[in-house]
Amino acid sequence: MTLLHLAVLAPFLMAIVVPFLYRYLRQIHTGWFVLLLPVLLFAYFIQFLPSVANGESIMETMPWVPSLGINFTVYVDGLGLLFALLITGIGALVVLYSIYYLSKKTEALNNFYVYLLMFMGAMLGVVLADNLIVLYVFWELTSLASSLLIGYWFHREKSRYGAQKSMLITVFGGFAMLAGFSLLYVMAGTFSIRELIAQADVIAGHALFLPAMLLVLLGAFTKSAQFPFHIWLPDAMEAPTPVSAYLHSATMVKAGIYLVARLTPVFAGGAEWFWIVSGFGLFTLIWGSYSAIKQTDLKSILAFSTVSQLGLIMCLLGIGSSAVHFGYGSPESELYLIATLTAVFHLINHATFKGCLFMVVGIVDHETGTRDIRKLGGLMTFMPVTFTLAVVGSLSMAGLPPFNGFLSKEMFFTAVLRAAQLDIFNMETWGLLFPVIAWVASVFTFIYSMILLFKTFTGKYQPEKLDKKPHEAPVGMLVSPVILGSLVIILGFFPNVLSHTLLKPAMVSILPMLLETIDHFGVHIYMWHGFNAELMMTIGVVAAGAVLYRVMFKGESIYERLRQTDPLNHIYDSALAGLIKGSIAITRVQMTGLLRDYFAYMSVFMILLLGYATYRYQALAIDMESVAPISTYVWILAIVFILSTLSVPFINHRLTAIIAVGVIGYLLALLFVVFRAPDLALTQLLVETVMVVLFLLCFYHLPELRKESFKPIFKWTNVIISVAVGAIVTLIAFGSLAAGHHLNFEPISTYFIENSYTLAGGKNMVNVILVDFRGLDTVLEVLVLAIAALGVVTMVKLRMTGREDV
Repeated sequence: MTLLHLAVLAPFLMAIVVPFLYRYLRQIHTGWFVLLLPVLLFAYFIQFLPSVANGESIMETMPWVPSLGINFTVYVDGLGLLFALLITGIGALVVLYSIYYLSKKTEALNNFYVYLLMFMGAMLGVVLADNLIVLYVFWELTSLASSLLIGYWFHREKSRYGAQKSMLITVFGGFAMLAGFSLLYVMAGTFSIRELIAQADVIAGHALFLPAMLLVLLGAFTKSAQFPFHIWLPDAMEAPTPVSAYLHSATMVKAGIYLVARLTPVFAGGAEWFWIVSGFGLFTLIWGSYSAIKQTDLKSILAFSTVSQLGLIMCLLGIGSSAVHFGYGSPESELYLIATLTAVFHLINHATFKGCLFMVVGIVDHETGTRDIRKLGGLMTFMPVTFTLAVVGSLSMAGLPPFNGFLSKEMFFTAVLRAAQLDIFNMETWGLLFPVIAWVASVFTFIYSMILLFKTFTGKYQPEKLDKKPHEAPVGMLVSPVILGSLVIILGFFPNVLSHTLLKPAMVSILPMLLETIDHFGVHIYMWHGFNAELMMTIGVVAAGAVLYRVMFKGESIYERLRQTDPLNHIYDSALAGLIKGSIAITRVQMTGLLRDYFAYMSVFMILLLGYATYRYQALAIDMESVAPISTYVWILAIVFILSTLSVPFINHRLTAIIAVGVIGYLLALLFVVFRAPDLALTQLLVETVMVVLFLLCFYHLPELRKESFKPIFKWTNVIISVAVGAIVTLIAFGSLAAGHHLNFEPISTYFIENSYTLAGGKNMVNVILVDFRGLDTVLEVLVLAIAALGVVTMVKLRMTGREDV
């Protein structure tokens, strides 16, 4: 295992240690131990900056399932390194913030940090994995870990609801994405992202190209809260604020953005990718920004703001993909590289100002006991440092100078204005919508930024509506938002610090086929570009936003009429309720509690499946030429076997029925002996003996059943199912025999006879098949038994107090 692999797995290893630290070192906040890991990982990954800036990539491979083309390959390039630094850097700040936000006396810190570390490791795996299957495994781990973090305060109904909602939506998208990855493997014969990019031309011409693209985008859109899958993100705000600052501003919600960016070289260049990515992104942008102005909870405002900003980045990636259509060297490709540059730059900017704002809102909630803007106001004098941070974060989010949000917002306007000039993909007709919708959404962005700032820190102070007397947060809680706020300012004045170290390498990762164009294009970001259309749009945003803000709060009735729940939530709740009712109805039919019904269901399914397969592949054939002669002894055993079996349904006493079933088992063992299978015969004898004895003991010690008699019930359905099962198995046996005789198929037993000793070192072929050739199946069987045993032990050991779910 290399250092790169260890860096990805380190958070999982640390998560194993956390419960012991929490238990034995409770006098020290567990967060102080956890903090060391993201700091060390950030320092480790930052050493790759010079190499990546020079165009190099670092790759390390560890075999996992090489026979299926699945290897744990860690690949560090510009895009992967950018996300790794965000995950570890902001992760360190979030852990530091959580030390002062979560009390070691009242909170289950062992659970919190285990979930947080699991999420950190999963995100690192997502952004650094080169293999799609490995990426998928880590992808679903992010869904699991985020759901656990959202439901951390599980005693709250809203927390449980938000955790379930995020899990259902993101895992649904993950399954769709896995199907898309499978189609990519069918088209290219590899799970390696680098190899898929190399075969992009082959994939683009394949009939499965569009289905694969749609399935992959479904996974990306659900994870990155694109419309209409955005509804899980506002409900996820029930998580503790450190979780919101980490997952829902900088990392998890960016996983879908990462996936779209990473697979742009595979899918970009066509109208479908351009319209789906940019179209959904643009609609998500305006829907999220409009929804944000209707909220009264500070975290809800930031949640819909995050939805809006994610839509903005997604739209930029879609616009930037049009550069692939024009190809290397064309002036148009240089024009639309600005969109990809803006997407990468705003990815960083959004993480800084949104992380800062989430921490500010957490401080307000922590020190006042509420996040409701109708109860807040006038906090500026009580919390001057927090107010200053809110000013920096809010103005950057609104896109005002001299903060970094202004730079990426101006570049966004440039991108949509140039997109409107495209003469491809029917943009001559619909292209004007891009700058119009972008401008309107920016107006809404300005409004909700002002709501967050002024409704919280200015206006009338209302102490009677607050749960606590407000005061400034402790210094430790301010350190992290101060660092993020400082980055907002620094990147506003000196954006080119990142131009060649992070921005350009990330662009090359997204559009590697335009490497020479990117080199010629260069990456230069400036605060002032003169009096151009973009500046006029910004002035218009400020003017219109200021007027609408005053109008909204001039009459509270107007604001109250605006407030309404997202209609898609009603659709989700109705669908979930319908799903539950449907599953209950099916369960009532299927889960009757009667073993005979379960056997009937399984038998009918087997009959239909095998019958269809036999008909579909024309496998029905009977050939008696190759059948060996049957001895008189075998005929006698078979007749006795059949008569014994037929007698069981007509026996009126349970003990007699048990003995009769045991006789059938012993007769079967005799057949194994006749056909020279002594191992199977011995196994059959042992199992049958144990089962008969156990059954007899059970009935002997149940007096009410010992002498019980019953009258068998005759049902034609049981007869039909029984006969059908016997017939289909017999026909398949004859078909297999005929196929082997006429087509010269070599029986599978020949392989085991020849290879059991040489490959597995065992002369007992049956044991070798069970332990080696079917080793994975056997291991899984043992695992199931172990899980069941663990569940039993847990239930025995656990002593419920009755208040766990209160």
